[in-house]
Amino acid sequence: MNCLIRNNVNVPTPVPRYLGQTVVVWGIATAILFGLNANALAQLEFEKAPINYGDAPTENPISELQSKLDAGQVRLEFDEQRGYLPAVLKLLDISPASQVLVKSKTSFQLRRISPRHPRALYFNDESYIGWVQGGDVLEVMTTDPQLGEVFYTLSQDLDEPPQFVRDQGQCIICHASSRTQGVPGGLVRSAFVDAGGQPHFGSGTFNIDHRSPFEKRWGGWYVTGTHGTMRHMGNVVSENKRKPEELDREAGANVTDLSGRFNVSPYLTPHSDIVALMVLEHQTQMQNFLTLANFESRYTAHSDSIMNAALDRPPEYESGATKRRTAAAGEKLLRYLLFADEFQLTAPVKGTTEFAAEFSQQGPRDSRGRSLRDFDLQTRMFKYPCSYLIYSASFDQLPDPVKRYVVRRLKEVLTAQDTNDDFSNLTAEDRQAILEILTETKPDLWQP
Repeated sequence: MNCLIRNNVNVPTPVPRYLGQTVVVWGIATAILFGLNANALAQLEFEKAPINYGDAPTENPISELQSKLDAGQVRLEFDEQRGYLPAVLKLLDISPASQVLVKSKTSFQLRRISPRHPRALYFNDESYIGWVQGGDVLEVMTTDPQLGEVFYTLSQDLDEPPQFVRDQGQCIICHASSRTQGVPGGLVRSAFVDAGGQPHFGSGTFNIDHRSPFEKRWGGWYVTGTHGTMRHMGNVVSENKRKPEELDREAGANVTDLSGRFNVSPYLTPHSDIVALMVLEHQTQMQNFLTLANFESRYTAHSDSIMNAALDRPPEYESGATKRRTAAAGEKLLRYLLFADEFQLTAPVKGTTEFAAEFSQQGPRDSRGRSLRDFDLQTRMFKYPCSYLIYSASFDQLPDPVKRYVVRRLKEVLTAQDTNDDFSNLTAEDRQAILEILTETKPDLWQP
């Protein structure tokens, strides 16, 4: 299996049998070229106890869906044009409005992908589905609270019973790198691409999330929506091979209609919503920080258990190294959770679909009607800058030591016990509002 790597995607794809080892070798060679082999030790670490990434039982939306399929409790309807895509989205409760479109050749199905035939990606808080016109498989990434991101494919073949097939390790060659915090995770990347959709890798790529400057975002993506005077890399191509960074950013700005750029009729919507892209960027990296905190806490507890037994120390003893690693992972998670270092918008952003409205309606609200899923989109992404993934199973199932650390530090920041510059993005009103929302909508958060 090979991964969608080196540019701007965050969903895995398998190596087709007819391409054999050539594609596998190419994927590994490219990973080495981009320095991703430096993360081999981290990969080996989570493949062993206590994580056992490749062998541990899974508990995620895809494994649960497969169990229901096997038991005959649900069935996947097959669509002649899009295969299992509509049925999978429906059963996973993923809105078509979340559609974003990638036009770069960064999948093994690259022969089917181009600016005229972009690849579509759909997502909710937990799962990501990739679809290519005429593709052999659906590409799937889903969040497992104890394993991070887990990768699957689903054959688009009506002759076989639907079976989500888990990746056997090739995806994490690149989906467990410094760009994903060294854990199995997703990433959104931006690159300079030519008219055929081929990235100019020699010109560099950008790993993007809510901290990224607007001008570095969405190279190789289509983007629909308005954003005033701000400019990004989406919707256009690099025409100058010698100077690919010289983009006509004006031509890609404030685009609301893609129908003149390619045939939009095969897709579930004719959009690649800018707000959906912004949420996708934040969410993939937020999940990576949650996974990092989980793994770090479990690594150190495992090491302590061995040393405590060897040195006849109490089983609950925590070493100094354990406390330092817990604090380091916890601080990274906390900073990202509270949008420290978020890029400040200099113009209003507005999408072209109902995605923003649908997304906002999903979260719990306090007695004053406030939600962490409420958008701002004037000067920043969210009205109340604390990630909605604080409600996720990944947060709830964090090991106790790191969860206690993050919750304690979160309360210190929100109650202004900690007013250092690390969280200068939060006004006194922001802190009070977030504290009140969490106290009402997640009251068990503050319990010992």
